[in-house]
Amino acid sequence: MEKLTREGLIGKLEERGFKITPQRLAIVDALVEKGHLHPGANLIYREARKRTKNVSLSTVYATLGEFFQQGIIKNLEFDRMENRCEVNLEEHINLVCRRCGKITDYHIPPSIEPKDIAREEGFTVTDARREYYGYCRDCVADREDLPGKRKGQVRDS
Repeated sequence: MEKLTREGLIGKLEERGFKITPQRLAIVDALVEKGHLHPGANLIYREARKRTKNVSLSTVYATLGEFFQQGIIKNLEFDRMENRCEVNLEEHINLVCRRCGKITDYHIPPSIEPKDIAREEGFTVTDARREYYGYCRDCVADREDLPGKRKGQVRDS
């Protein structure tokens, strides 16, 4: 698996016959923007609009839907917050902050292979997702009442 770059994402789109329109390119750029890990459709829309005014929220949703359907990116669905996009297709754990909603990738050593599960259990794995929920470093540092915060703890920079 891999973490997609702008060039890698465009290459995957071209392999699958997608036309690289200004709207798609703006969406791709918003997806891989540094600092926007796991963006939601609304953030992607706002960032894409900075690049081209000729993109609508419905275009963003439709385009992301195509990307998800083609397996180019993953869709992270949540009950209590906006769904997010995952461009890191490497095996990892998503650390989801319950306070601010930030999602951070935590890389792990390779685990059991899906082909081993299929051989041993007869179960065909089509997708996998690992998440831990809690509070990010910034939220713990900002609030005295969150778990993991020790009274008088100094925030590290």
